[in-house]
Amino acid sequence: MSTHRGWRVWAAAVILGLAPNVNAQGIALTGRVELLERKGVAKDVDESVIWLEGPGLGGGTARRAEISTEDKAFSPRITVVPVGSTIALPNHDPFDHNVFSSSGPRLFDLGLYGRNETRTVTFDKPGIAKLYCNVHARMSAIVVVHATQFAARADRAGRFSIDGVPPGKYTLHVWHERGGEREQPVTVPLAAELVVSLDTRSWKFTQHLDKNGKSYDARGRRY
Repeated sequence: MSTHRGWRVWAAAVILGLAPNVNAQGIALTGRVELLERKGVAKDVDESVIWLEGPGLGGGTARRAEISTEDKAFSPRITVVPVGSTIALPNHDPFDHNVFSSSGPRLFDLGLYGRNETRTVTFDKPGIAKLYCNVHARMSAIVVVHATQFAARADRAGRFSIDGVPPGKYTLHVWHERGGEREQPVTVPLAAELVVSLDTRSWKFTQHLDKNGKSYDARGRRY
């Protein structure tokens, strides 16, 4: 390769943010998510979820995960699981909760249940499920259900790594609650490191409705 041609290939890789990283198990697709804010630096970039879709990737292995309720909050707030996974929702508060979801891949209403009780829900389709409590308006959690074994969460710096990816052309999905979802084509091994920007500047908080589609404020506070 001539010096001039080598410089052009290197420059293209820099512009695209690409840097191959190959190991014995496959190729590590690494990159960084950045959130475009109206002002300041995003403090929740680690709630970004990244996954690959495409021919030959196969699905992930279903597993059991847990989202607990304690002090009128879900923990963790973001959960990422493959299709077929079951989520357990134990109640650790000294009062009832009623977990429900009225959007996404699985609509459900677990009803009222008390302290030390656990309800479960299984997700058999991919999508973004938003979980709420019909008793406490401030409670919310999100389950990202993906149909691939190649998925990751960003860290606090926005960096992510998806290991063992076979060579090929795929669609990269990057999602964040305030930034929405972005899709872009990637070619592995060429697209081994990249920067994906999500624009959060138009996002505004909107209070969700209860499971009957009514305002929490109109019901008054129970506990």
